[in-house]
Formats: sequence, structure tokens, C-alpha cells
Amino acid sequence: MPGSATIRVDRPGALTTVQDAGRPGLAHLGVPRAGALDPAAHRLANRLVGNPATAPVLETTLDGVALKLSEPSAAAVTAAVTGAVAPVRLDGRAVGCGVPVLMRPGQVLDVGRASAGVRCYVAVSGGFAVPVVLGSASADLLSGLGSPPLSAGQLLPLGPPAGPPAVIDVAPYSIPSGHIDLRVQLGPRDGWLSAAGLATLTGATFSVMPASNRIGLRLQGPPVGQSDHGELPSEGIVWGAVQLLPSGGLVIFLADHPTTGGYPVVAVVDPAGFGACAQAAPGTAVSFHPVPRGQAPA
Repeated sequence: MPGSATIRVDRPGALTTVQDAGRPGLAHLGVPRAGALDPAAHRLANRLVGNPATAPVLETTLDGVALKLSEPSAAAVTAAVTGAVAPVRLDGRAVGCGVPVLMRPGQVLDVGRASAGVRCYVAVSGGFAVPVVLGSASADLLSGLGSPPLSAGQLLPLGPPAGPPAVIDVAPYSIPSGHIDLRVQLGPRDGWLSAAGLATLTGATFSVMPASNRIGLRLQGPPVGQSDHGELPSEGIVWGAVQLLPSGGLVIFLADHPTTGGYPVVAVVDPAGFGACAQAAPGTAVSFHPVPRGQAPA
């Protein structure tokens, strides 16, 4: 049951959505996973405010969000912002990222433009009590499942607090700066690469394009050559799949990826790199580091 506290959206930002741990295990039904693009930042935000690790939070994109704890409200709540580095203010007073902050009725929490990274995660004690669809509150931009992106004036009810906030001064969080080296396992269709294409994939540096979104990171760089130009039937797609396009370009699929695709997947990013992908701003350099199949994450 929702608690008595309600958050009002004063400024929704460019793209702010409700995200939790997503909808894993439903791809065979054509349902994408969705969920927070930076799982570690999502979990950390919830820990800081005393929520279960999978509770719904807000995921912002580049220019943040402003939220007001509506009056009347039964009590203050605890809020925390993690992920991208951005100015965080409570009623105009700087409070910083990675810090549990007491938010009283009528106060405004303002998350500004990211100076490093792309996505911030805003957790509030009790979590956001929005409708659950197929076991998740996550907004899926590809399928349209879940609540739509936030809009100005929208009211978001909060659930009852689950536990006390963390006793901590600040929780540092690492954001990639300029270059990310992603561990990948080659396959399942790396056999479609020419020898030169494999050398390009594993030796060249690519960069994140502005057209990237929650569905995938589009990369620009030297074309990756193919030896097989046949037609491939649609196959399953997973988070982290690196798809080779007919042009020789690459896409790294993220949480809102389609469940199937018809272009060859030549590598899959280690889950340890998902957070770096989520925080990679346009222009970020990307390189791939192949590891043997079955090797445990670093």
C-alpha cells in the first residue's frame, strides 16, 4: 500500500523514467527486460535510503530532475542521488551525490546537469509506488510497458519506508572518463567476421554516437568487415549483445533492447561493463577486450 508521502515533479528533465530491476526471464514471450541501465548505481541509491535493492527509483538523463515533497505529508523522507556526477541541491543548498539527505515536506530536491556520466538515480525511502506491469515498475521505451517518462506537475506516490537509511557520510561512485575498455566474449556469430574485421573489432577504438539511448549504444569508427553476407534468421538478443550492421557499424544493446534481431551478434559485453555503457556520454571512446568463453568476470 502506498504511504502518505507524495513527490511532485517540478522539472522532469530531458528523459526521466521510473526504473527497478526490470523484467528478466520473459524474453521468450517477447517481453524486453528493461530496468535500470546502471544496476550498481540503482542498488547503491536504494541502500543509501534503506530500500530493498530492487525498489523503483528515478533514472535521469543528462540534465537531471527537480522534485518537491508535497504538503501535507506525514513525515520527512530520505533521498539519495547516485550514478553520474551532477550538482544536487535541497532548497538551493548543495548536498552532493552519494549522500542520504533528509527531505522535509515542501522542500525541493534539484539534480542538475551531469558533468561526468549520463544517468543519475534518485531513490526516496519507500520507493515510488507506481503501477507494476508484468512484475516490474520499469518504463520500457521500446515496448511501451510501464509508466511513461515523467512530466511537469506529475504526482508520484511513495511506498512505506522499509528500513532505516544508511549510516554513512558519502558513498563514492566511479564514472568512466573519456574511454571505456569493455570485456567481451566473442560470438555467437563471430564466424561472420573477416580476419580484418576481427582485427578491427578487437584492435580499433570506436566512439559513442549522440543517437544512443536506452535501447542501445551506437558506435562510430572504422567499418568492421564481414566474410559472410548471407541472410540471418532472427535470433534472440541479450543485454550487452554487440550487433554488426550491414554498414560495418556496431550497436551495443542495453536494457530496453528488442528480444530478437536479424543482424549477427559478434560479441557480448561482460555484465560488469553495463554501468560503464550506461554512463558513456556521446564522444566517449570504446574499445573491446576479448576474454575466453566461460571466463569469470574480473
